[in-house]
Amino acid sequence: MQLKLIVLYLKNLGIDATADSPESLHWTLTIVDFLKSKGFDDRHFPRLASVCPRIFSSSSDVDRILAPALSFFSSDLSASPDQARDFIILCPDLLISSVDYGLRPTLDFLQGLGIKNLGIPSNLNAHLLNTPIEKLMAKIRFFEGLGLSYEESAGMCARCPAIFGYGVESNLRPKVEYLVYMMRRPLEEVKEFPQYFAFSLKKRIAPRHLHLKERGIRIPLRKMLFYSDEKFYAKWK
Repeated sequence: MQLKLIVLYLKNLGIDATADSPESLHWTLTIVDFLKSKGFDDRHFPRLASVCPRIFSSSSDVDRILAPALSFFSSDLSASPDQARDFIILCPDLLISSVDYGLRPTLDFLQGLGIKNLGIPSNLNAHLLNTPIEKLMAKIRFFEGLGLSYEESAGMCARCPAIFGYGVESNLRPKVEYLVYMMRRPLEEVKEFPQYFAFSLKKRIAPRHLHLKERGIRIPLRKMLFYSDEKFYAKWK
């Protein structure tokens, strides 16, 4: 294939290769061909190229990086080829992650906490698998710093794995402070209901707390947050 045609072909896939050398162009073309053989089609490439352009750079290698990453999903997670592809589409960085130093240790850590169904492609599972253990541990340490044991802290995160994706200062700490200082509730309540951290402080937690406080009503966190707005405000007028 002529170089100009290769550049045009890659451009149509959303891959910018205008400044690449002939060797790099053929390298990128090899990567595209490999991914297509694994179930990726033209509509997937713009996302891969925009989210993780390194996939198509000279630093990627089919045999050393890309193939092992895709094989990980079938060997370690019993994922089908389509499921492996879906994981990559959800989080393209997974494709250039080290199996031995990233994906497999993280999977072992998450499974050790008791988190199940990690082989099902979802936005949460994809990003959990792409998170280094140290970042996962930072969330557990945050709860330990509040006085909870490691087992209690890890158990909370296992029951609500989305916690691993929340920022400590932007999410967890403000919600703990609101719970303790404004709502006058013990940490025991979030230990029992860690999904508390999944709700918006400004749009859900605070408005509902104030609504109940004005009426002298106190109910468990689960009841306070799980109901839809319509049902909540109809039930506690």
